[in-house]
Amino acid sequence: MTAEIVERFPLFPLGLVLLPREVVPLHIFEERYKTMIGECLDEEREFGIVWLSQDGLRETGCGASVVRLLERTEDGRMNILAEGTRPFRLLRRIDDLVYPAGDVELLDDEGAAAAIDPELLAAARDRYADLVDRATDTRPEPLDLTELDAYGMAATVDFELAAKQELLELRDEEARLRRVRELFDLTLARLDYAERAGELARTNGRARPGRP
Repeated sequence: MTAEIVERFPLFPLGLVLLPREVVPLHIFEERYKTMIGECLDEEREFGIVWLSQDGLRETGCGASVVRLLERTEDGRMNILAEGTRPFRLLRRIDDLVYPAGDVELLDDEGAAAAIDPELLAAARDRYADLVDRATDTRPEPLDLTELDAYGMAATVDFELAAKQELLELRDEEARLRRVRELFDLTLARLDYAERAGELARTNGRARPGRP
């Protein structure tokens, strides 16, 4: 299959990692990005978000579309909601525009599409439901869970940036499902630890014999 290349793709280097189907709010205030987002709105085109980490700009990013313009001020600043669309690999930087841009390769999963291990899928969705239940006291409906893949689940959880970047770079759905299940287990374990630590702190804070 021939790789799909998009030339002169607008880029937004940020200190965040966007995943497909994840929705994030963005405040646009720099002149170059006001121009970029303005053009994307006018032309109904996407832009790319790339993680600007401490180690530099990452090669793999995620396309984004503006799903809602929340506010636009007289000086051109904007508050928008952007939704992740599809991973891409940055092939070459373009420096002749007023905003960052590059030629990018849109990424598909590698190899032929294969049936996903149903036990792995069910386990990942079950752990995701456990985590949502712990965080919100409301467990997702089974029908809602059937519509979620690895990206769909991870997009609603506040994972560390390095973990999200790892998911973005994986080119196999089963590998992503195994990783998100591990991340859900780790997050639940941290919640258990935090609750135990909180209970211990409350116990230690009570009056002790011989003390006022």
